[in-house]
Amino acid sequence: MKRLLIIVSLFWGCLSAGAQGGIPLLDKVEGHRVRFHYSYSLSRGGGDFNPVTEGDVCVEGNAYSLDGLGLKVISDGSTRWTLDESAREAVVEKVEKEDLFTNPALFIASYKNYGDKIVVNASGKDFLDITLVLDDDTKARFLLKNIVYGEPQGKSDFSPEQKSLSKDYVITDLR
Repeated sequence: MKRLLIIVSLFWGCLSAGAQGGIPLLDKVEGHRVRFHYSYSLSRGGGDFNPVTEGDVCVEGNAYSLDGLGLKVISDGSTRWTLDESAREAVVEKVEKEDLFTNPALFIASYKNYGDKIVVNASGKDFLDITLVLDDDTKARFLLKNIVYGEPQGKSDFSPEQKSLSKDYVITDLR
C-alpha cells in the first residue's frame, strides 16, 4: 500500500507542478468530471525512462478514483478506500483536507505553485506528456491519454459501500 501512495504522490505531484503560464488541460479540470489513462516512468542519471506503472483516473472536485498497480483507490474527499481485489483487502481512512499527497484533486487545484519543476513535452486535445524534475538526477514522466471532460455527476461514484464488498474481504477501518 505504501508503494502505491508514493506513486500516487509523485503522479499527483506532477499534475500539481505546472508551467508558469498554466497548462490549459489541467486548468480545465475545475467544474468537470475528468477521466484519463496514465503511464508513469522514471529516469535516473540521464538514462531512458523506465516504466513504473499505468492506470486509469477519474477526478471530480476533491473526489477521485485511481486504478493502478492492481489496486483501486476511491475517495469522496473525506474518506479514502484502498481496495486490493486480488488479496480481498480494503483499507478505509479519513482524508485530511490539507493532505495534498493523497488527494489528487488538491494537487490539480494548486499545480501552478510548482512551475519551476515541470516540462510540458507535448500537449494535444486529449493527451498531455509532462516531465517532473524531482532532483538533479531523477525525473518522472507522465503521459496522460484519452483525457475526457464531462459534466459533474456528484460524489456517489466515489464512496463504495462496505456492504457492497463480498464477505471474504478483510476490511481495515482506520477512521
